[in-house]
Amino acid sequence: MSRTDSNLVKKNNPVIRADYPDPDVIRVGDVYYMLSSTFHFLPGAVILRSYDLLNWEIASYVFDTFEGTEEARMTNERSNYGYGMWAGSLKYYKGRFYVSFAAKETCKTYFYSADSVEGPWESKCIDFYFHHGALFFDDDDRVYLVFGHRELWIRELLPDLSGLKPGGFLRKLLVEEDDDVWLGYEGTHFQKINNRYYLFTVHWPKTGTGRRVQMCFSCDSLDGEFRGGQVLDDNLGFANNGIAQGGLVDTNDGRWYGILMQDRGAAGRSPVLVPVSWDGDFPIFGREGKVPAVVENPDNRPHYEYQPLYCSDDFSYVTDDEGHCRLKQQWQWNHEPTPGLWKISGAGGLTIITGKLCTNVTQAVNTLTQRMFFPRSCAEVTVDASDLSEGDFAGICALQGCYGMLAVTRELRRYYLVMMEREDTEKNRNTTIPDYMPGVISEKINLVSPKVRLRMEVDFSKGADTVFFSYREPREGGKWRRVGKGHKLYFGLDHFAGCRCGLAVFSTKRIGGSATFTNFEYKYEE
Repeated sequence: MSRTDSNLVKKNNPVIRADYPDPDVIRVGDVYYMLSSTFHFLPGAVILRSYDLLNWEIASYVFDTFEGTEEARMTNERSNYGYGMWAGSLKYYKGRFYVSFAAKETCKTYFYSADSVEGPWESKCIDFYFHHGALFFDDDDRVYLVFGHRELWIRELLPDLSGLKPGGFLRKLLVEEDDDVWLGYEGTHFQKINNRYYLFTVHWPKTGTGRRVQMCFSCDSLDGEFRGGQVLDDNLGFANNGIAQGGLVDTNDGRWYGILMQDRGAAGRSPVLVPVSWDGDFPIFGREGKVPAVVENPDNRPHYEYQPLYCSDDFSYVTDDEGHCRLKQQWQWNHEPTPGLWKISGAGGLTIITGKLCTNVTQAVNTLTQRMFFPRSCAEVTVDASDLSEGDFAGICALQGCYGMLAVTRELRRYYLVMMEREDTEKNRNTTIPDYMPGVISEKINLVSPKVRLRMEVDFSKGADTVFFSYREPREGGKWRRVGKGHKLYFGLDHFAGCRCGLAVFSTKRIGGSATFTNFEYKYEE
């Protein structure tokens, strides 16, 4: 990134090099806000903030917990990997922020609103699943939801979003006529620009380049025929992964951009900034049909210092009587956390206590995570496993369906370091892997102490998508030792999320053991 005297900021695409999928961006005054899917991670529905469309920080989350279902809490052998909050819509109307999304596991559509992006958020829901719904407020105060897959519909809501408007407007806007597609129209964004309605959607034909493309259709009324077609087919030179799914946002000085996303392998799906020009009333994406590798935009607050989207943490917090607090915003729990099974120690440390029996880390409760950034990122943490029970595991993991983990375990009163891996298969990546499917211990090392420093280094460059683990014991004078070979990572439909660093503890024989994590350090190489 660089800044010029004219307050133009330049940055390489994708503008966020981590898993922030399904972006929906709006501008309020001189501030840009981006909503991104968070799936099974909590707190949920993350909203980012920017003053230049290139650099982003976390502004807030919309909710802390989601419905409290067995799936969200990972009880009774259930989970909601790949479900939860996804493909949401962000709007600002008459001084109030609105977020909507649908959840497959509950078959409901949710609406949140707040006077400030920081909340508090009020919630309502409709007992119906509106796939990839785009919330839309028209100039006459009527409110609609545009939704669907292959067939895109518009339906009118009650003004307070408490339900469907009886006898309200309802019609089909668009239908996929071609069966020769991998993916029909979905990922809808709906906007009104200069008194004209625009419908943006993703499309994935089997013909041509065979990758996802961006579509745009428009009409001068909700009753008319929406006409248009493909507006972008590009992959920025990366793995034939098309850049698509998103809408438009304008700047204070009249520039226009599309905020779309691109699959970036195991790192997940990243926001891409695409310059947009106009041919009459139709948007032209990119420059000569291509997404520029470097983009620029005026900085509305040139001296503003952004908080990074990742963080190191010494786990020194002001806590309540039970050792609980609100952690730094860069952290998210894998599924809904159990309050009684984690705490912050007075000396600075995160203690996780086991509360159920598991066969592998994907079943563990209270796994704390951060996104991993490409092309390379590294995380280190010290684990004190003194209080583990027999058969417990505590360590650091590259959290995906086909995970890799470096963990301390206790067997017959002795401590060992093990590398655990879940074997990848094509089937695993494209279906739901049973949570009970165990990983394989590929390495096992005697430890001289239950306290050890662990490291995971992730290489996403040039499609490597590999994590390497190493460790350092206190008595070894600071020398790092590599454990095993690199573990291959994959983005899969089972979790629907990019690779994350996770701090995890789980029991295989008896609950109640614990481990304490201290001095977490995150390093990112751009």
